[in-house]
Amino acid sequence: MNFHRTAGLFGSIIYTKLFALLLLALSCLGTKGVKDEKITWTKVWTFMGVGFVFFFLNWWILSLPLPIEASTGLYIFSMTVGYICLLMSGLYMSRLLKNNLMDDVFNNENESFMQEKRLMENEYW
Repeated sequence: MNFHRTAGLFGSIIYTKLFALLLLALSCLGTKGVKDEKITWTKVWTFMGVGFVFFFLNWWILSLPLPIEASTGLYIFSMTVGYICLLMSGLYMSRLLKNNLMDDVFNNENESFMQEKRLMENEYW
């Protein structure tokens, strides 16, 4: 209650969701995934759009004429689906941006290095 009194984080649903989104974005910046060629920007934007709809535009579920347990369950389910979709879009975006910025010759696949192409001879071979 003291934290709520000083920060006002739980005073509105939108402030709580924006704070959760900020923490989600910070966690996506710190991750390092493997390079995946199947990730495209349309996939990122699709997951982000679906996640935004399920995460932010679900306030009307609480006012449905259902029992409180059913509406709360639906609200929690939509929040979870939205959060997971936003998490996936953030991770995919982070991977795309990191891989596009890391186009160096010596570590193209983030797991190998360039081999010598010339024949090197010495006294052992």
